[in-house]
Amino acid sequence: MTTEIPIQSAHGLRRDCLSYGEVLAQSIAVIAPTTTPAANLGLIYAAAGNGTWLSFLIGLIGLVFISLNINQFARRSASPGSLYTYIAKGLGVSAGVLCGWGLILAYLFTGMAVLCGFANFGQILLAHLGIRTHVLTLLALGTTIAWYAAYKDIQLSAKAMLWLEGLSIGLIALLGGIIWAHRGFAIDVHQLSLQGTIPGGVAMGVVLVVFGFSGFESAASLGDEAQKPLKTIPKAVMHSTLQAGVFFIVMAYIEVLGFSGVGDLAKSEEPLSFLAEQAGVGYLGVLISVGALLSFFACILACITPAARIVFMLARHGLIHNSLGSAHESNLTPHTAVALCSVITFLIPASMNLFGLKPFESMGYLGTICTYGFLLVYILVSIAAPVYLYRLGKLRFRDIVFSVLGVGFMMIPVLGTVGIPGSDLFSVPEAPYNVFPYLFLLYMAVGFGWFMVQRFRSPKLVRQIQRSIEAIHTGYADLDSLQ
Repeated sequence: MTTEIPIQSAHGLRRDCLSYGEVLAQSIAVIAPTTTPAANLGLIYAAAGNGTWLSFLIGLIGLVFISLNINQFARRSASPGSLYTYIAKGLGVSAGVLCGWGLILAYLFTGMAVLCGFANFGQILLAHLGIRTHVLTLLALGTTIAWYAAYKDIQLSAKAMLWLEGLSIGLIALLGGIIWAHRGFAIDVHQLSLQGTIPGGVAMGVVLVVFGFSGFESAASLGDEAQKPLKTIPKAVMHSTLQAGVFFIVMAYIEVLGFSGVGDLAKSEEPLSFLAEQAGVGYLGVLISVGALLSFFACILACITPAARIVFMLARHGLIHNSLGSAHESNLTPHTAVALCSVITFLIPASMNLFGLKPFESMGYLGTICTYGFLLVYILVSIAAPVYLYRLGKLRFRDIVFSVLGVGFMMIPVLGTVGIPGSDLFSVPEAPYNVFPYLFLLYMAVGFGWFMVQRFRSPKLVRQIQRSIEAIHTGYADLDSLQ
């Protein structure tokens, strides 16, 4: 009897081990479609009202264009650096480094936000059982289990995410059908006519929707581990966007209809549990709360996975300490980068709790900040795509249209998060949200400043990074012609 020896990639990670379903699970788990209808929909409804479904539709259309732009790269090359290497290939190393730092913040702060959601839901569920536990205990528990799964085996992590999200989504879809049936499969004229909806509210809803979708591109970080990456990764990027978008729109319509005349969706932290009670299937609401808790955990794991791989690639390119660019000898995972990302994911929410912030409140703050990172990256990759295609001699008019539309749609949440002084459509956010864009800019300035210091210390650094990224692209050139 022989033991199969895992094959290493050029970066030391496990090669060709993830099926399409497992790659798709990575993107789905970061999106965490369960958490939006189970916990976050009230925040979007508070902004968009009866236009909540429209906010999701606009967000879906915009992110389809972003997916098309990402896939211009994903069909031709793959690496753990994902959009960092894509943008560096299209717009140069400096833009790629900006993307890298933006992605690290985006994934880590998403992980922190859902870790707070995990702690919040965990406390609520345990309280129903008469068990009292401290928030810090749940924060530590969620982070530790996610760290171990990401450290131990990428295939184990992917399978766990696939099953956890699949079960949760199935339960919510079942409850959604029951709620709509309880309402006699009614057609909600108030929603379809956008009664009481204002454009500014829908635009602000899109901001929160982008957070709900954010991370759909994270499958691109599995470039080494995915089987047939030039096929599976582009499919996962697009399919995760479309599947999550349809699910969000349907559930938004059903939940707004379900709360009509019986409660205030904007103030509900557990809308599905409330609606389950209204429909006479309260036990299903409890199951969905458990499913949402598992979905929060899957998202924590799914955020640590790509964040660690971006850190891993930055380290291998000499931009941060080279110890973070090492792979575990037997697990073939970026174990040091995983450990660092896990510690950071725990420390910031734990510190916020020590300063008196509740998990639900922290989740809103951290989720808003992470959106800036995703918006920066989505805009950069949309600009990079036509430039990249032009250099390859494959630029078409429709590629330019996709780029312009991608950037244009992303400007809606940009304006929604930053605001325009004196504008009723895009009002400046209230404190502390009005400070968050400046904190993000400060973070990016520090990250880019560090890159400039490294560049000054090593004049050959940029050229070395270019050669490394070019080697990845060249290695896939023959595959591109065959597939």
